[in-house]
Amino acid sequence: MVPGEIARLGIKNSKEEKEMAKITGNAKGFTLIELMVVIIIIGVLASISVPIYKNYISRARASEGRALCGAVAAAERVYFAEKGVYATDTPTLAVDASKNTYFQVYTPTLDGATGFTITTSGVAGGDAAGISITWKQPATGGPTVTEVLP
Repeated sequence: MVPGEIARLGIKNSKEEKEMAKITGNAKGFTLIELMVVIIIIGVLASISVPIYKNYISRARASEGRALCGAVAAAERVYFAEKGVYATDTPTLAVDASKNTYFQVYTPTLDGATGFTITTSGVAGGDAAGISITWKQPATGGPTVTEVLP
């Protein structure tokens, strides 16, 4: 019996109650084992969630590269509609990527006379270093976008 139960039963100041109070004292809180179990659970959750979070962040940063490639592809289509050929240099397309945070340089190349490819990579030494995006636009159909994440 614990001291509280003894009091509820109507037994007052019994020898048992005094001994229980002496043993337990007024101890409140958690045992060391309980704290270690909580720490282990937190460690397991962190070991699972941190890699998932890093991948999520990389994919979010890569979205800026996809947006840049989409803007360049739109400029390529406009240039093709006006000139009948695709542009192969960045000044001709006039897509300003200098204000982007992660992707500031792109390279358009021709795939024969009927399509083009745009590649961009994360700024060296930046948070998106190691991420590269390739936008391949065939003559017919939609583009194929490939991402390489670190």
